[in-house]
Amino acid sequence: MTTFELPTYADVEAAAARIAGVAHRTPVQTSRTLNEITGAQVFFKCENLQRMGAFKFRGAFNALAKFSPEQRKAGVVAFSSGNHAQGIALSAKLLDIPATIVMPHDAPAAKVAATKGYGANVVVYDRYTEDREAIGRRLAEENGLTLIPPYDHPDILAGQGTAAKELFEEVGALDYLFVPLGGGGLLSGSALATRALAPQCALYGVEPEAGNDGQRSFRSGEIVHIDTPKTIADGAQTQHLGNYTFSIIKRDVNDILTASDAELVDAMKFFAVRMKMIVEPTGCLSLAGALNMKDSLKAKRVGVLISGGNIDLERFCALAAAAV
Repeated sequence: MTTFELPTYADVEAAAARIAGVAHRTPVQTSRTLNEITGAQVFFKCENLQRMGAFKFRGAFNALAKFSPEQRKAGVVAFSSGNHAQGIALSAKLLDIPATIVMPHDAPAAKVAATKGYGANVVVYDRYTEDREAIGRRLAEENGLTLIPPYDHPDILAGQGTAAKELFEEVGALDYLFVPLGGGGLLSGSALATRALAPQCALYGVEPEAGNDGQRSFRSGEIVHIDTPKTIADGAQTQHLGNYTFSIIKRDVNDILTASDAELVDAMKFFAVRMKMIVEPTGCLSLAGALNMKDSLKAKRVGVLISGGNIDLERFCALAAAAV
């Protein structure tokens, strides 16, 4: 039984007002080629073109903008493989808040460089042997910082829900919406927007095949914990969903799908060759999921939320040139 108050679509609306004029209202793109492949009308919400290159800026700025004067002076701490790190770091810079970010030692170099470039102090850890949540809590307690987790926080997921809100406002109701899934911030926020603006829309989360904790949690009815999955989708190498995110997902989402690394590479190539866009592997989860369900999409209106585009150029070239 839920013992905490879940955010609602009203919180998404409030977040949209809070980030207006700061976050980009990212474009919605289409692909005639993909429409022919699927027999559907597909709309891509391009959060790879958001500030700092991912949807994470939305939730980060929304959360930090609500800080009290005392919290702003003391500073924020967050843990992230990269995109939440950059979102918090940039938001903190814009709001003049000191930021400390806990990042894995093998995080993409471009994400680490960007996080430092925004002025944040980076603390490195080993994602396979150390607990980033414990490190974040310790730093918060020792230094009087406010901990903002990457997904299991009402202000974070409300901010992430603004991307789907914008998509529905621009293109109208959809029959299907596919959303990348890591810890569930984007999917749960999207669920709040979907059920308010297009209640009949079938909503699917898509996570890496190697890390299907969300799918297992959804189908068992309780949060499943796993070891850190080994996948090229570094933004979705989470070990479990959050209490807030899972509560909304199990209530409002239709199902959780998975995609293999090979399918993510195929999607990356499609974006690059057909749509002239750089999309990181995690951002490709939604397209891979949609393609796995293409036989069900004929004559339907389909939304595909691209979560981000932050990937080292060398890594992108290596993945695109080789089979996974």
